[in-house]
Amino acid sequence: MIVSATDVTRRYGTGEATVDALRGVSVAFPPGQFTAIMGPSGSGKSTLMHILAGLDRPTEGSVVIDGTEIVGLDDAALTQLRRDKLGFIFQSFNLLPVLTAEENILLPLSIAGRKPDKAWVDTLIATVGLGDRLTHRPAELSGGQQQRVAVARALASRPAVVFADEPTGNLDSKTSDEVLQLLRRSVDEFGQTIVMVTHDPESAKIADRLLVLSDGLLAEDSAGVAPTPAAGAAPTADAGA
Repeated sequence: MIVSATDVTRRYGTGEATVDALRGVSVAFPPGQFTAIMGPSGSGKSTLMHILAGLDRPTEGSVVIDGTEIVGLDDAALTQLRRDKLGFIFQSFNLLPVLTAEENILLPLSIAGRKPDKAWVDTLIATVGLGDRLTHRPAELSGGQQQRVAVARALASRPAVVFADEPTGNLDSKTSDEVLQLLRRSVDEFGQTIVMVTHDPESAKIADRLLVLSDGLLAEDSAGVAPTPAAGAAPTADAGA
């Protein structure tokens, strides 16, 4: 498995103010699979993704990324692991405005001090259809073009897994479909592993597997059997989104 979580709990607050955003979630992601995570607001879906990606720490439980147990790693080691093993795509694109599209795509490699694999980068640029936009800065690109830059950036370092947080949330339906198809191609043609949080059932349909969270529990796993306690769990507002 590329990423796995075992009995992960995330608790916020103390005493009567305690809220459990996640309550003992266990899930694993094999390589070359596209997984969508859904759930109502407050279900814990974003909390789970942040913990899987090493952006937040669980209160209890274990998280393993590409063979490395990340719970207990210090901040420097976590930063290096995220840089070396993970790719990220966000709703807000998160491109650096002073850099060109090409410089944004190569940024993770530059930060890591790694030389780009020119053939791979050329393949990515062709796949996302940005060959004539490489010298343009984000302000000169449409929203869809910016998100394509973000997709190429996430794939440039050949990460073990790409985490996508509402990647089509700021896009119109046609552009959303184009970006989702890019993600789908990265799985089918490049063997990429993708974990995507989305609120949109149509976006989730493109995935191989669907996880549904409810009240901090795994309520459904289309590739496995859901724990029975979660089946009737009602969504409540908690600290997880």
